[in-house]
Amino acid sequence: MASALIALGGNVGDVRATFQKAIAHVCGMAQAALVARSSDYTTPPWGDEDQAPFINACIEIDTALDPHALLFVMQKVEQRFGRIRTKDRQWGPRTLDLDLIAYDDISLQKPDLTLPHPRLFERAFVLVPLAEIAPDRLIGGRRVRDALASVSAQGIERLPDTG
Repeated sequence: MASALIALGGNVGDVRATFQKAIAHVCGMAQAALVARSSDYTTPPWGDEDQAPFINACIEIDTALDPHALLFVMQKVEQRFGRIRTKDRQWGPRTLDLDLIAYDDISLQKPDLTLPHPRLFERAFVLVPLAEIAPDRLIGGRRVRDALASVSAQGIERLPDTG
């Protein structure tokens, strides 16, 4: 089994309900066990700032799928919730965005998949929820909590639990 870290994001529709369903779909389709789930956080839009705030979270799963098979599952789940990557505006509004952040300590550079995620260390909206569930995890030689300390988390707020 491998430990995979996945970031979730969205700003269209009932994002928190989508997260719950999407996590169940990922775990079911990947025959994965959910190890940890962060709180949900409201975050300012990144890249294309002329849109609604996002909700972001992170999960850790244990899976026997290889990274490419897991990515395929994640993209199928995105599609199930209305995400069509070829039609989406880069960094634009979306119902669901699933990013494979890290897979064990594998380093990979393929046209369709780079691990760890190439922009992880620039993105407080990923590092804040990730630090909640895996603060001491080493990714690309950096400890998550140390990476978070090097970026601004301004505007990121933890949402209350949904129950």
